[in-house]
Amino acid sequence: MSHPTTGPLRFNAFVMNTTSHIQHGQWRRPDAQQHRFNDVRAWIDLARTLEAAKFDTMFFADVSGLYGDADADFDVYLREGLQIPSNDPTVLLSALAVNTEHLGFATTSNVLQNHPFNFARQISTLDHVSGGRIAWNVVTGMQDNGARNYGHDRVTEHSERYRWAEEYVDVVYKLWEGSWDEDALVQDKERGVHAEPGKVHKIHHRGERYRVEGPHLPSPSPQRTPLLFQAGSSLSGRRFAARHAEAVFLVSPSPALAAEQIAETRALAVEAGREPGDVTFYQGLSFVVGSTEEEARTKAAEHDEHISVDGYLAHSAVVDRTGRVYPPDTPLKDVRTDGARGFAEWLSKHITDREPVVADLARQRATSQRLVGTPEQIADRLQEWRDAGVDGINVVNWVIPGSFEEFGDHVLPVLRERGLAQREYAEGPLRQKLFGAPRLNERHPAARYRGAFGPGRGAGGDPGAAAVPAPARPVDQVRTS
Repeated sequence: MSHPTTGPLRFNAFVMNTTSHIQHGQWRRPDAQQHRFNDVRAWIDLARTLEAAKFDTMFFADVSGLYGDADADFDVYLREGLQIPSNDPTVLLSALAVNTEHLGFATTSNVLQNHPFNFARQISTLDHVSGGRIAWNVVTGMQDNGARNYGHDRVTEHSERYRWAEEYVDVVYKLWEGSWDEDALVQDKERGVHAEPGKVHKIHHRGERYRVEGPHLPSPSPQRTPLLFQAGSSLSGRRFAARHAEAVFLVSPSPALAAEQIAETRALAVEAGREPGDVTFYQGLSFVVGSTEEEARTKAAEHDEHISVDGYLAHSAVVDRTGRVYPPDTPLKDVRTDGARGFAEWLSKHITDREPVVADLARQRATSQRLVGTPEQIADRLQEWRDAGVDGINVVNWVIPGSFEEFGDHVLPVLRERGLAQREYAEGPLRQKLFGAPRLNERHPAARYRGAFGPGRGAGGDPGAAAVPAPARPVDQVRTS
């Protein structure tokens, strides 16, 4: 099922409150400032830079634990600054919101790390603070170490994590959409009524993992439910995205393969009662820009000199059972790591004059989603992604702030001339800027909780009842590495 993408592409600045996020080793460059991640002023400056360039969203990735074998040493992560140390992005967003006017802010929080009642309250608070510019990247967690940090022996089995996520979003939807009627907060000084008691409701959620009585403590924020991002690529993840997500992250090796994933997910969305355009798609790409092609290639070679093979391999969990990164000259066929098998097969098709080694894998990770060229050449390539159905780009930086400054100063003007980037922000909350309305549409599963509570309306009148039947649970057992 095709869905032609029209209008400008959307652009997210893909960052993390840490030193080495995606492009490992680049923090050592003299022009790199990502090692200042503890300094809130660095993030405020970057947010203002992104807003001046008319980026749509500043998107913060996050994890709740270390990569790799949880029982192995973690020296490589500390040496590389590889997502440790890192700070909580949700806390940071308040400072950024009050220093900007239009830029959206997305935080990543997995279902393991925060109880849904508390998380819903935090997000509503941020949505109030920002005037409705908050998004949530819904993730289920993937590190055993992260699971242990919250009292579990290991990460929950893949499809079961999505069953968990189904209940989690069910709870927060009830709080965000159903606990307060739209006109409940009156603040009537003459009558002495702050909120109408009959229009604020307990939700009385009782499920497999959570019992939440409510009511939601914040009053309705501009968006109620934040804009919803999701990045799952497995069958369970795509089904979850089709039901819940408004924006899906892709890391596709080509526009053609992206088109296939987009078509599959949109077909699943239609099966779930939504429309194809209810779900949008963002491809992750990095950029090396030059005034000439030769200059761009020279700059790319300079980037390559700073690539940390150990960093990329550790991030990809290409480590042995003791947690040590395999030596760079180790043949990929000798690596005993499930995550490297597919890449070994891929590299063997592209490197035919010798045996691929782990250093090849690291360099492939660094450059596979990289566009190198003049602004005009990069605009040509981005047109190809849009023609494939991609709605936006997650811009992956090499250095902060330089990568975003370079993209904003040189690439975005060319894209605007071609109608591929916005010239000005639309008014209103983030969802209104992107979808034309500040609230989730009636086809989204969260919408069923509007007016679902209170006397005579389901759970509000019966503490033991669910207001609406629980959503369908994914039954597939698909795993992804």
